[in-house]
Amino acid sequence: MDKKMKIFIGIVVVIVVALVAILGYKISHKNRNGEDIALEEQPEEEMLDDKKEEETLPVEQPKSDIKIFNGKDRPIAFMIDNNVKAQPHSNLNKAYLVYEIIVEGGETRLMALFKGVDLSAGDVTIGPIRSARHYFIDYALENDAIYAHLGQSPRAEEYIKNFNVADINGQIYDTGKARTSKSLYWREKSKKAPHNAYTSINSILEICKKRNYATTSTKKSVLNYVSKEVTFDETAKTANSITIPYATGHNVKYVYDAASGRYTRYSKGKKQMDEATGQDITTKNLIVCFIRNTTINDGENKGRQDLDNFRNADGYYITNGKAIKITCQKQFVGGQTKYVDSQGKEIEVNDGNTFINICPIDANVTFE
Repeated sequence: MDKKMKIFIGIVVVIVVALVAILGYKISHKNRNGEDIALEEQPEEEMLDDKKEEETLPVEQPKSDIKIFNGKDRPIAFMIDNNVKAQPHSNLNKAYLVYEIIVEGGETRLMALFKGVDLSAGDVTIGPIRSARHYFIDYALENDAIYAHLGQSPRAEEYIKNFNVADINGQIYDTGKARTSKSLYWREKSKKAPHNAYTSINSILEICKKRNYATTSTKKSVLNYVSKEVTFDETAKTANSITIPYATGHNVKYVYDAASGRYTRYSKGKKQMDEATGQDITTKNLIVCFIRNTTINDGENKGRQDLDNFRNADGYYITNGKAIKITCQKQFVGGQTKYVDSQGKEIEVNDGNTFINICPIDANVTFE
């Protein structure tokens, strides 16, 4: 075979290979009508648009089944006066989480947290509002909450300065008078000072806007909520009625209603009701933590308390008429408390509101 023939055969092979490649490509690229579309036939501008659309296509975020803690609204924590002269409380049933802790004089105060409250039907009034205590701030921080109060103790003031608290002290806004259209904090005539100060969710949001406080948060819930119903077997402690003594003359009691699956709250022997609705104060879940409290000298000699809460503490998780022993683990200011069972596993909590009762370490809590 001479040289010319070899060149000719080589050219033929190259052409055949190219034709096969083009045919294969055209077969693999059909439009929606089954017609061939060659790469060069697709407009360059259209190709770029397709690429851009692919890059900017939003990624669907997983949606939570949990109703009590959902969305990106930042929690708002309100310090609530729990003196008998302050009761009843306004809209406490709308709080998703409520802490109760002892303060000076054997009294307790509540810190009620609200998140994603429906305001379409109007503003939501909260109160009576009372002054801050530093150990409540520990729990506001672990929930990444805006902290609304009316005055503060010296130790609480230190915490607010040192731990970057999104703080709203109502003393700045308190009119000392009845509510008007411009009131952010006000006084109700139905109660006497200092047990008659109120504010609202919209008022706090308005103040947040003026102060450039973030009103959204992506911090995960402190409690490990689950959508399935949490129940315990017969080995768990019966908990149809729970009494928690905080001090002489101040007992808190919860009574279970099997029909609704909820606990009704009593304070100082009296069933508690929601001032705004007239409904009983109820809760789906209870957590009890036994933590030592001691009297401190903050320069004002008012018997204010400290809380030894940065350690493991014994406790109970109570729901659906049963109770299991748990350990409440908190390590530092702002660190989220972890609630674990006897096997060291984080407890699952029913999807519903929760009262966390942090009581004296020697409190004789009884179950019936």
